[in-house]
Amino acid sequence: MATVHLRIGDLVWGKLGRYPPWPGKVVSPPKDLKKPRGKKCHFVKFFGTEDHAWIKVEQLKPYHPHKEEMIKINKGKRFQQAVDAVEDFLKKKEKQGGKEQPVRDDPHFHHFLLSQTEKVRGKDTRSTSIQAADSTAINGSITPTDKRIGFLGLGLMGSGIVSNLLKMGHVVTVWNRTVEKCDLFIQEGARLGRTPAEVVSMCDITFSCVSDPKAARDLVLGPSGVLQGIRPGKCYVEMSTVDPETITELSQVISSRGGRFLEAPVAGSQQVSNEGMLVILAAGDRTVYEDCSSCFQAMGKTSFFLGEVGNAARMMLILNMVQGSFMATIAEGLTLAQATGQSQHTFLDILSQGQMASTFVDQKCQNILQGNFKPDYYLKHIQKDLRLAISMGDTANHPTPMAAAANEVYKRAKALDQSDNDMSAVYRAYIH
Repeated sequence: MATVHLRIGDLVWGKLGRYPPWPGKVVSPPKDLKKPRGKKCHFVKFFGTEDHAWIKVEQLKPYHPHKEEMIKINKGKRFQQAVDAVEDFLKKKEKQGGKEQPVRDDPHFHHFLLSQTEKVRGKDTRSTSIQAADSTAINGSITPTDKRIGFLGLGLMGSGIVSNLLKMGHVVTVWNRTVEKCDLFIQEGARLGRTPAEVVSMCDITFSCVSDPKAARDLVLGPSGVLQGIRPGKCYVEMSTVDPETITELSQVISSRGGRFLEAPVAGSQQVSNEGMLVILAAGDRTVYEDCSSCFQAMGKTSFFLGEVGNAARMMLILNMVQGSFMATIAEGLTLAQATGQSQHTFLDILSQGQMASTFVDQKCQNILQGNFKPDYYLKHIQKDLRLAISMGDTANHPTPMAAAANEVYKRAKALDQSDNDMSAVYRAYIH
């Protein structure tokens, strides 16, 4: 975007990271929010969201001269609602005589933005995945594919993925076993499919993200399942974390109907999914991988193509085996610190200053110390991944003693009714 000369109160199109240009208004920043050093930028409050940020001048365009251009290149219900919010604001301003006052002191503007945010997002405070997706600011702009996208499974991971697909302007049809979970996404512009077969028949590329191998098989092979909607050229992308044998079976049955198959499990958690920062591991049909480019950009920070079918499943299980074992070790360290009279908080402080410091360690330890085990990645799912990794090691005649030991601790936690809590609840296996 070309550099422009702007002042407080100007309406603009602002480019915030990976998102398309969005309508906003140049405002006075809060007194405690200093301008970034060495950068020419303006503080912008965006319409239809709660977002506000310092935006570089080269990432800003005046609203009116570029309105038609932006409307042509950007899609999505939320984008249109944001544009409508600007137009409503202008009409109300015109009725008031067009008198401008400093935006920081303009209660009408702030009240108007709040009302429009509620209108765009809806008043359901549980819709955290949609809200979290708004604040991602990384990578470049995304041009959504013109292919029709289907998505099956709106759990912890799937919900964030669909939110980001919609945010980036993709046309998405959704299905979930519990249909009520679709309501939020229908409000955001998604279409509803009555069965997996119907979604596949309506769409060019259909993604699925479910809990385990049995659920993945049932989704494809069961009544009104994916296989019944597959026709030559239809693409099916399996994002569930399952074993290589299940992936191979699904690939074969999809291909037998002329479909094109890609596996694409994701490394991350609910929060990472909401933020559009997943790491995607793909394998199978390379052309499907390329067709999914804009989708993968919307949902993740990077993707890897690993070759033949089964390779992504193997790599994903290895990654989750390491993560699950590490989580159990952290819990063991915290409880050992307590048992020997050491401060758990000091243990965390020391850990956060050393070579093992990471967002993962900090967040999980904080959760444990606060007794907050709200699921970000289900304990039952990490135990399933450990079990599948151990089985994969047996098949390869490779020892996995550390994973086996961790698996037993997670099984103990499950016996203590921790399955539906976060994986960090493995801590409770050591204190009961």
